[in-house]
Amino acid sequence: MSPMTIGLLAVSMSVDAFIASLGKGAAERRPSFGHALRTGAIFGTVEAITPILGWALGIAASQYVEAVDHWIAFALLGAVGVHMALQAFSPEERSAGTSGWAVIATAIGTSIDAMAVGVSLAFLQVNILVVALCIGLATMVMSSTGILAGRFLGRRFGRVMEVAGGLALIGLGSVILFEHLAV
Repeated sequence: MSPMTIGLLAVSMSVDAFIASLGKGAAERRPSFGHALRTGAIFGTVEAITPILGWALGIAASQYVEAVDHWIAFALLGAVGVHMALQAFSPEERSAGTSGWAVIATAIGTSIDAMAVGVSLAFLQVNILVVALCIGLATMVMSSTGILAGRFLGRRFGRVMEVAGGLALIGLGSVILFEHLAV
């Protein structure tokens, strides 16, 4: 994967955590910088671990699916992207409180898509530690920023960002499929 592709993937994987953080920031009166960094660190750590777990699962199954790996990557990234984009239109509020356990639960919930992406990455020639680190750092920055910006931006632009992240994942899956079919 090129650095540009890794960056796009990292930002795409971070959008749902950013949206959740916007909601959390909107729910708080005046979130502190320290609180925003702690929340970002929790989200980033969880988001960095889950693609590694998915990658390990994918490696375990790779010998059985090598002939169709690009289709699997396309299907998983496309499904996650469609799910992310459709969630933007969900009427439910996604802010799940501000306690430590609520933040951890939200971080786990928003990182399930990163596990699915990790499975698809097992079929590609990638350094999963670099990719996971980039995803974790992007998520930390975006979540911290989301907490601080939540009271200003959450209600107005959150859904647009979520749709954009979903479309970016669909595009990434399409590029992977095209690269393998063009060979």
